[in-house]
Amino acid sequence: MKQLTLHTFLLCRAAPWPLLLAALCCVLGTLLWAVVVSQHTDGERLSAMLCAFPALGWYGLGGIALLDAVARFIDYQRIRTLLERYGFRERVFRVVASSRCQRDAALLAARQTGHHPQARKFFRDLGYRWYHLLPDKIANNPFQFFNPSFLRQAFLPSRNR
Repeated sequence: MKQLTLHTFLLCRAAPWPLLLAALCCVLGTLLWAVVVSQHTDGERLSAMLCAFPALGWYGLGGIALLDAVARFIDYQRIRTLLERYGFRERVFRVVASSRCQRDAALLAARQTGHHPQARKFFRDLGYRWYHLLPDKIANNPFQFFNPSFLRQAFLPSRNR
C-alpha cells in the first residue's frame, strides 16, 4: 500500500498537466452525461443522443490524457535510472526537450538525483520557459497530433528514439 501511495504521488509530480487535463475532461464528460440522462428521462431521445457523443468524446480525451500521464511516469522512471547510472548527460535531456510534459518528468528525475540545476539550465539555454505548454510539433502543426509517429513517440516510450 505504501508503494502504491508513493507511485501515485510521483505520478502526480511527474505528469501534472496531463492529469489535470484528464480530470477536467472527466468533469465535463460527467456534466454532459447528466444532461443526457435528464433529456432521456424527459423522453427527448434525439437530443439525448446528440449530447451523448460529445460526452463520450470528453471521456475519450480524458482517457488519452491519462495514458499520456502514465507514459510520462515511465519517462520519469527511465530518466531517473539513467541519471543514477551515468550522471548528467545532455543527450538524455535533449530527447525529451520538445515536450513540456516530458520536461516536467525529466526535471523531477533530475531533482531526485541531484542534477536539477544542470537540467534546468539546459532547458533554459534551449529557450524553454514555463509558458511553453504545447509540444513543439503540435505548436508548429496542430494536425500533427493525428500522425501515427507522433502518437507512438508520445504514448510508447522506448529506448531507441
